[in-house]
Amino acid sequence: MNPTKLFSEFFESEKAGGLILIVCTLVSLSLANSAIGPSYQHLWHAGLMSKSVEFWINDGLMTLFFLLVGLEIEREIYVGEFAERRKAMLPIMAAVGGMAVPAAIHFGFNHGTSFENGFGIPMATDIAFSLGILSLLGKRVPLMLKVFLTALAIIDDLGAIIIIALFYSDGVTWLYLGLSGALFGLLLLLNRRKITALWIYLSLGVVLWYCLYQSGIHPTITGVLLAFAIPFGDGKESSPSYQLQHFLHKPVAFLILPVFALANTTVVIPADFLGGLTNSNSLGIILGLTAGKPAGILAFSLIGIVMGWCVLPEGIKRRHILGAGILAGIGFTMSIFITLLAFEDTQVINGAKIAVLLASLLAGLAGYFWLRFTLTTKQIIYSTYQQRH
Repeated sequence: MNPTKLFSEFFESEKAGGLILIVCTLVSLSLANSAIGPSYQHLWHAGLMSKSVEFWINDGLMTLFFLLVGLEIEREIYVGEFAERRKAMLPIMAAVGGMAVPAAIHFGFNHGTSFENGFGIPMATDIAFSLGILSLLGKRVPLMLKVFLTALAIIDDLGAIIIIALFYSDGVTWLYLGLSGALFGLLLLLNRRKITALWIYLSLGVVLWYCLYQSGIHPTITGVLLAFAIPFGDGKESSPSYQLQHFLHKPVAFLILPVFALANTTVVIPADFLGGLTNSNSLGIILGLTAGKPAGILAFSLIGIVMGWCVLPEGIKRRHILGAGILAGIGFTMSIFITLLAFEDTQVINGAKIAVLLASLLAGLAGYFWLRFTLTTKQIIYSTYQQRH
């Protein structure tokens, strides 16, 4: 496989995974609001090795999701869209705008309130869901728009990881943080020495996860650190980075993210849930995802183009960038993940989850119909030509 083939594999697994996520969410919400709702919720809070099942999903399995994201970022930097500066700058500028504007909207609504810590919730984009919706448009979607949205979502996830590390970690235990730094240094040294045995990196990665957890830094950061320590080499099929990325596609898309969705959408929707959507936290989340995301992505993309820092890919129009920006308002996985870190009160968490689900639904529908009516027949012909060549 070449890099383009690997991107196609990544896109296809994320696309199918997104459709599975929709089913899992509907199933989880239905069960949580049925007669067996209490038993279903208890299932995820049951003890497992002194922690809850939910903990091992959110802090353990999600580390593998971040590992896959980190490997994809690394590949894009070395041999993908980020390898050329002007091509890389468009999704980077778009992602910065897509994070800054929603965060500013939420902060504006909630500054000085108990909801202030939720500013990171509308910053996130769900890769699987957004690509899943994009895939419903079929051949009318140009290849470069798929690449743009994927790159945008990946950078968005990297931004979310940085935000988690800076703002959503507990008090730091310096001894364990020092041990984590030493372990990461050892991993980089092994890379430098051209040690390619994956089992060594993965074994040390488990120890690094434990040290980061004990240090107070959210342990899922381990995934990204490990991704950049694993040797990339020439990026071909024989490289450890390629082999691990190829291996992780399906488990992450078809197991880890669906299980995360099942465990974290056990939301009991109250009869008066519409009233809860009018509080400042819910408004900040909904407006941040549905309005702030597309506005920030389009505005910062245009600034980059006007300043000459980046260029529009061939066959992509500004209206398509706006459509991708609307789809980027599907927060879901990462937005819910940050919600769990931002708040402790169960009622606040459930209210925020409902706001995320509603905003993601609105963004998905709006993005689908916007692109459906702005991608013309001529565009479909051009997209088919791109994918054949």
